[in-house]
Amino acid sequence: MSKTIELIYDFVSPNAYLVWQPLRAIAARTNAQIKITPVFLGGMHKLTGNAPPFIRDAEVKGKNEYARLEMQRFIAKHQLFRFKINPKFPFNSINLLRMLVSLQDEDQFKFINAVSPAIWEDELDVSDAIALSDVLTKAGFNAAYLVEKAQDPVIKQAVIDNTDQAVKRGCFGIPSFFIGSEMFFGKERLEQIEEMLAQG
Repeated sequence: MSKTIELIYDFVSPNAYLVWQPLRAIAARTNAQIKITPVFLGGMHKLTGNAPPFIRDAEVKGKNEYARLEMQRFIAKHQLFRFKINPKFPFNSINLLRMLVSLQDEDQFKFINAVSPAIWEDELDVSDAIALSDVLTKAGFNAAYLVEKAQDPVIKQAVIDNTDQAVKRGCFGIPSFFIGSEMFFGKERLEQIEEMLAQG
């Protein structure tokens, strides 16, 4: 069995932020590797007919309230108490995804470790180029270079291709995970993921 967890990821998903550190802890406990596949959640929703839960379930009495309760339970379990809903949510994440695609391996991890907390803890406005540049520079990146790479047609196409391929593989939302060909959806599946990796 594969000891690689593929994470289908977009910064705009609060659940992608919430799952990141717990997933890394699982990978450490099970000697697994994490592979990041950046996809555009807005494009995924369009391709699948899905919608954000707060919109999709707005007319279902009690469902969004219960989802918030489950989120609070997850936050408490994993001690993610710095989490805040970003005032600009839902924001356009496409340039961040292109920057992420342009990076490799540990630099992708470093990028997520810098940008995701800035969004979901410090309320970064991702459309504020100066504020984003400051976050990237403090993390050791060449911000101007990443901005330039985000306009590269090859990089742009890579995000499109990732999104298309994820949908073809069965993805409809984020966070999604693959262990080999086995797909899991949602932060509530972390225990199942760890159990599967431990069996291997």
